[in-house]
Amino acid sequence: MKNKTYHEEEEIRNILLMRNILAEMPQYVSSYFRSIEYSKAPRTRLGYARDLKLFYEFLCENNPALHGKKPVDISVDIIDQLEAEDIEEYMDYLKIYEKDGRQYTNNENALKRKLVCLRGFFLYLYKNKKIHGNPTTLVDMPKIHQKAIVRMEANEVAQFLDNVEFGNKLTNHQHAYHEKSRKRDLALLTLMLGTGIRVSECVGLDIKDLDFDYDRIKVVRKGGNEAYIYFGSEAKDALLDYLDERKDIVAVEGHENALFLSSHRKRISVRSVENMVKKYASITTPLKKITPHKLRSTYGTSLYQQTSDIYLVADVLGHKDVNTTKKHYADIDDWQRMKAKDAVTLRETSHDKEK
Repeated sequence: MKNKTYHEEEEIRNILLMRNILAEMPQYVSSYFRSIEYSKAPRTRLGYARDLKLFYEFLCENNPALHGKKPVDISVDIIDQLEAEDIEEYMDYLKIYEKDGRQYTNNENALKRKLVCLRGFFLYLYKNKKIHGNPTTLVDMPKIHQKAIVRMEANEVAQFLDNVEFGNKLTNHQHAYHEKSRKRDLALLTLMLGTGIRVSECVGLDIKDLDFDYDRIKVVRKGGNEAYIYFGSEAKDALLDYLDERKDIVAVEGHENALFLSSHRKRISVRSVENMVKKYASITTPLKKITPHKLRSTYGTSLYQQTSDIYLVADVLGHKDVNTTKKHYADIDDWQRMKAKDAVTLRETSHDKEK
């Protein structure tokens, strides 16, 4: 039997988790999820399922008429009775709440995602004449405030990779593991900084996805589409150096094809990469919170500054809509404006006359 890829295994895991959640929900909720099976990725559907379960739990806990009931007991007739005020109360609840002894908060972006989920669900019920109105459309979307874009500057990237390669400023405890993981860490982080791939795309790489004839990797993008991403000489050198070491590591069964392995000889996890970035970033840019996604932002901004081609940046990063690229790299327009300051000559200068 053919071994499943990382992305295939993740898809199966997400589907099974979603099924477990839907087993606790009314039948009409499952009908909604069948309707979006081919338009939404399993990971997205799992997120929607979690959000809807939270909404139903909120109704059970806060609606006097539903005390003692479980989400599965909530009929579509009850949903039909909800008004915009009920949705607004739920959105207010989401800002900060407690569950199982733990406190949760949601920022503007998280609140928006949860309202988008509810709107899609209620729209399905309304279009299929299961409810008579859609109160979610009467609830305003949370206003998203622009935040300063966090990324590393060119000198910080150089220092970051120096720290990865040489273990600068690491504690004695960290140094004990550094030599064992140095080549892997340098190859992985150089690749991420040199291509802008997502952390999920990086950990999902198999050895066969490397193509040194054309200096490229094959990644699985969001939605399951495959794409070739090209890397430069620095990433190539780091990858070849790591592969010399990787060929002598006997991976755990089921992880033989994985490019990047953990210390336990299994495919490295997203959490491990997040911790890796945090470790090296904390000693390089202690005042900046650098995450794997910020490495992506760093690459995207650098590529735009070098090419001034927003469509190329969007294509390389795997953004389906160029507006997504502009949103994540909001100050690229300022970069263009700065370049334009000397583009128009108002009067001939003495230097021009000498020419």
